[in-house]
Amino acid sequence: MRRIYSEARFAFAALALGTAIFGQAPDRDSWPADARSFQIHMVGQAHIDAVWLWPWPEGFSVVQSTFRSALERMRETPGFVFTASSAQFYEWVGENDPELLAEIRKRVQEGRWDAVGGWWVEPDVNLPSGEALIRQGLYGQLTYRKLLGRIATTGYNPDSFGHPGSLPQILSLLGLKNYVFQRPGPKEKSLPQSLFWWQSADGTKVLAYRIPASYNDDKSVRNRVLTIVRGSEGGVHELMDFYGAGDHGGGATKENIQSIQALQKQNGAPKVRYSGPDNYFAEVRRQDLTRLPVIKDDLQHHSVGCYTAESEMKKANRMAETALVAAEKLTAIGSIAWNADYPKSQFESAWKKVLFLQFHDSLAGTALPEHYETTARDGHGYALSVARTALYEAAEKLAWQIPAQDADSKYLVAFNLQPWPLTANLEYDLEWPTDSPGRIEDDSGRSVAHQWTRATTEVTERKRLIFRAEIPAFGYRQFRIEKGDDIPASDVGAEEDGMQNQHLRVRFASDGRIGIFDKDNNREVFAGGETGAAALVMKDESDTWSHDVRAYEDQIGAFGDAQVKVMENGPLRARVRVTRTYSQSSLTTDWLLYSGARTLEARVQLDWHEHQKMIKLSLPVDVKAPRATYEIPYGNIVRDTNGDENPGQRWIDVSGSGTNGTYGLAAINDAKYGYSVSGHDLRISIARGAAYANHQPQVLDPHLPHLWQDQGVQNFRMLFVPHRGDWRDAEAPKLTEGFMSASPLVYQGIHPGTRPLSGSMLSVNAENVVVGAIKRSESGNDLIFRLVETEGRKTATVLRLPFAHREWSGDLNPYEIKTLRMNPNTGEIKEVNALEE
Repeated sequence: MRRIYSEARFAFAALALGTAIFGQAPDRDSWPADARSFQIHMVGQAHIDAVWLWPWPEGFSVVQSTFRSALERMRETPGFVFTASSAQFYEWVGENDPELLAEIRKRVQEGRWDAVGGWWVEPDVNLPSGEALIRQGLYGQLTYRKLLGRIATTGYNPDSFGHPGSLPQILSLLGLKNYVFQRPGPKEKSLPQSLFWWQSADGTKVLAYRIPASYNDDKSVRNRVLTIVRGSEGGVHELMDFYGAGDHGGGATKENIQSIQALQKQNGAPKVRYSGPDNYFAEVRRQDLTRLPVIKDDLQHHSVGCYTAESEMKKANRMAETALVAAEKLTAIGSIAWNADYPKSQFESAWKKVLFLQFHDSLAGTALPEHYETTARDGHGYALSVARTALYEAAEKLAWQIPAQDADSKYLVAFNLQPWPLTANLEYDLEWPTDSPGRIEDDSGRSVAHQWTRATTEVTERKRLIFRAEIPAFGYRQFRIEKGDDIPASDVGAEEDGMQNQHLRVRFASDGRIGIFDKDNNREVFAGGETGAAALVMKDESDTWSHDVRAYEDQIGAFGDAQVKVMENGPLRARVRVTRTYSQSSLTTDWLLYSGARTLEARVQLDWHEHQKMIKLSLPVDVKAPRATYEIPYGNIVRDTNGDENPGQRWIDVSGSGTNGTYGLAAINDAKYGYSVSGHDLRISIARGAAYANHQPQVLDPHLPHLWQDQGVQNFRMLFVPHRGDWRDAEAPKLTEGFMSASPLVYQGIHPGTRPLSGSMLSVNAENVVVGAIKRSESGNDLIFRLVETEGRKTATVLRLPFAHREWSGDLNPYEIKTLRMNPNTGEIKEVNALEE
């Protein structure tokens, strides 16, 4: 973003900043009296957008030419230092020009090429999952070590559009003790000074630096340095200034360097030196930093439209992340427990595709449309194919070892990839006689609740089986379908104006709004009862990034004129389809209520044909003194309920005081990242209708055709969880893992076998501890287990590994991410960092 400053524009910005600080424009020819007390580290660099207004092959070319230009500046200029990030860039150079990489490696060893970042690319850091951010650093740092002979120590995301409060711990676990960023800027986020400690909820701190002026500058640096010195706050007199042509690469120009040399000779000017972030942080760390301010918060907001723009990209990212983690878990354990294949090189390749697509302009939805139509679809498709193939091949191999010998029956094996027992409502299409309700039993012969419905195909012999499966912790269970008349009792039913079970009653208004009555707590979930939850249309005439937008508050319509149809009516679940319209768009929601459930599921299809508008789902939770908690990468955070648009991961919760104590609603989804909470009104941002890569001050010409984002059909799922207490009482993190993670379901043929009909391979004693990853180590062939505490409380944790006849016990501190490494030969388990060392 954007970012391209002419000399005149930068001079104007510098004058404006000086005016804001001092009430008058600075004298361009004079330095403050104390200027000589400042030490300015001049950081030569080139911001390179791997993809933005150009496709990635052009970015590839720009990387090579920029790196070659930087080496030329080094040959011309004694002491010149160049700074560059992104393992993907170095891999490109190494594959295409090994001699160029060899010279870069030599300059790294000399200290004249500062290899910062240590991640695969400079990603968006709000939207990737916690595990994906760890993989950014894992694959990035290992590539740095391989190609450059060292890992990075400074995290580097100058152009990313905000930074979650959980990031300091993730950075530290990856060997990154410092962090450089620019966005949000001073007008978007007030900070006491450029240099500060940034602390995450677990207590981890990194030394962070906000770039005080734009990092793109191909002209004289004098005015920029003057502005930085005049604007310095907090008594910090050692600062960094970033210069060099950027976005489309380029790097330090001869004019940049000549102006630095002139400053070095100028009386009264601050001391300036060629440097890089690593050298800067090493210098300031020699000083007394105990008085530096400590920031315990997100670093938000910038470009809030990026949380929602380009819906297909957002969902594909989440699906690919989830699928890869699931496949690694099952194949890693399976490789030991039943000789399954663990395709390490394919997993690495798939992860690198996903990580590249998390580049900030890519995942944010601000790149050219061709990128999403080709590169993103191909990359995510490849990752999903690798993951799903590996997952089902491993599941099939285990299922083949389980006996299934009655030719008159059919058999399914269900898997649970969570570290605690799971009750899941599973679905599978298979051939079954129309006149037989059948009987489903588990491995102990117990009858299993089920129902039949229409298959997804039209061939009449196929039917869809829905059944409730109880599966052991990280394990499997066989289910047998046989002839019989087992019709289970049911508490769920539906009519066109609503549906209910023993816990919830759901009602539909004529315009499609819904109300939920919580029978257990004898109260309405939404303010306004059945007219509470609605699909609203908001005015959104901002650019693709939504620059200078804080919130989407101008409602201009709502979806209505509902058509309601009962699709299924027990005994296991009721399903009611509500179709609403607005202008040229339609919203079809299948509401699913299961027997005995305290949750309500929504399967949504939006057919969107609006421009410069946003659709938000409004859920006005009927509580006072509301408190909004958002999931962020490997953590969560409480934010103000002031209506601001905020980034979040898979769940959000609003809880507050009710008539009988604390009450609330958690909302979980599989595709969305943008949220807002105004008072008690929780809103999920569903889609926008922005033009591709439209950046202010560009004004769209109404007489020209434009390419619009998010047009057409998109599908996603949501789960609504009314609850007494707060999100911890609702077990929101645990429910989210079960809702999102794959539960592979394998059809068995008829064959003998020796493996038990059910089994558990791993478990954790604490339900607030998530197993974020199970994988083979990058070096050697050990097993890696990543544990994450999710509720902010110290927890005595026991990880049981019956497949390996091993057990680990230890404490997890509040919100701690802990990585364990097990040698499968000796059984030794030790704690390591996220680099698996």
